[in-house]
Amino acid sequence: MQLRYAFRLYPNGPQRCALARAFGCARVVYNDALRSREDARAAGLPFVPSAVLSKALTEAKKTPERAWLGEVSAVVLQQALRDLDTAYRNFFDGLKGKRPRMGAPRFKSRKDNRQAVRFTGNARWSITTGGDLALPKIGDVRVRWSRSLPSVPSTVTVVKDPAGRYFASFVVETDPGADLARMPETGAVVGIDLGLTHFAVLSDGTKIESPRFLRRAEKRLKKAQRALSRKAKGSKNREKARVKVARAHGRAADARREFHHQLSTKVIRENQAVAVEDLAVKGLARTRMAKSVHDAGWSRFVAMLEYKAARYGRAFHRIGRFEPTSQVCSRCGVQDGPKPLDVRAWTCGACGAVLDRDINAAVNVAKAAGLAVTACRARVRPGAVPAQREEAGTHRDGQSTVVGIPGLGRGVEVNGTGTGCGAVRR
Repeated sequence: MQLRYAFRLYPNGPQRCALARAFGCARVVYNDALRSREDARAAGLPFVPSAVLSKALTEAKKTPERAWLGEVSAVVLQQALRDLDTAYRNFFDGLKGKRPRMGAPRFKSRKDNRQAVRFTGNARWSITTGGDLALPKIGDVRVRWSRSLPSVPSTVTVVKDPAGRYFASFVVETDPGADLARMPETGAVVGIDLGLTHFAVLSDGTKIESPRFLRRAEKRLKKAQRALSRKAKGSKNREKARVKVARAHGRAADARREFHHQLSTKVIRENQAVAVEDLAVKGLARTRMAKSVHDAGWSRFVAMLEYKAARYGRAFHRIGRFEPTSQVCSRCGVQDGPKPLDVRAWTCGACGAVLDRDINAAVNVAKAAGLAVTACRARVRPGAVPAQREEAGTHRDGQSTVVGIPGLGRGVEVNGTGTGCGAVRR
């Protein structure tokens, strides 16, 4: 199974300049290739294949106008072409109904919040004996290691986030047998009802309060955004203020990710089968509750449950969003119609049971997935799970903070005032 391990990088001044050059060259190659395909489409010509684009790139490096492309690793430029192929493939698959629809590839800007370059094995990057990351035409970059890699990485992606932090993201293969041994089988099953007042209510009666990370950070964000609005556009002070806003948002996002990692790992560890409701998040995000819906991050939490269930041999079920989980009595199964949202407890008219609205819904979620009958004996082998795209990292001072590491499957505490992957304490 492929997982992504991310670590914080600390490049020095010349290395930051070299990385900026690599980001820019990869962006230019991507945009040139996209322009070639768009021009061919406008002229009614066939789709330009990748081999033609790669040959054109080689020829362009020999011209005076594009000679500076030779200052970076050739693998970085080829991977930019692969990224464009992936973008087109996803776009066409969306049109064919093979995946959710997404827009056509767009041109990249040097002002994009996230910059990234990828090095494959033939780029001859390596990890030095001193623990640095040796990148071609960049140098030995300092890394803050939080744990050892389980296997030899196949690729490394260097990422610069909106707050100006650098990360190295390694794609590694894990051992399915070791993953199954890490979390032994259990006979418990659980249904989860997601909400806003309580982030999650489990069918066993457990209620998890909603942390509301964005709401708690609003005061700090408000101050930083006001300072940003006062700065002149294009000035260096405005860029400094923008970074402060990005760091404030990053702290809230990292805290939310850590909360999702800890809770999802706890649920997967304690239950052999998990059922959740397929919520219409996009629809809810267009209502007056939009900020709270985005702050909760239900989709990210459910995605974590799904890939961790596949990794550790658990059963994962989604039930339809139109299942009347809040209208059916979990004791006798009688449906007595919808109820206003302010009704948090009700008495069944058929059996007289007093039911908590959220717990009753969680129990019905489990029943709708058929967990009470079969899931406790289910044995699910882990399937192929793609590497997670999120990045995490560390800070170098002594204070500690809690963040989530994609693919780790549990919460960790790291050293640093911001967020990232410092010295792990499990």
